[in-house]
Amino acid sequence: EARAQANDSCFASKARLVVDLVRGKNVKEALGILEYVNKSATPAIIKVVKSAAQNAVFNEGAEEDKLYIKEIYVDEGPTLKRFRARAKGSGTQILKRTSHITCVVAER
Repeated sequence: EARAQANDSCFASKARLVVDLVRGKNVKEALGILEYVNKSATPAIIKVVKSAAQNAVFNEGAEEDKLYIKEIYVDEGPTLKRFRARAKGSGTQILKRTSHITCVVAER
């Protein structure tokens, strides 16, 4: 069992839509699915899954063909608060949300 974690600058709710597609699948099958998903969070999730798989191969001595995604989840990270100028000297708050993506792979 090996894990990888990434901090990404996408909404957690948007990333969860992509993560739900690959939970419980083989790593190769999951990467094949993610290759054709057209969402903004997809590149970060691909990076985390590949990293977790490589951690399992090099650190744990697992076989690459037998790996599957045991756990994958997205938590909310810190929110950056910014302001945009508006009419009559006022301002509007902009929330730039971030997320933490965690992937755990294991050998079947």
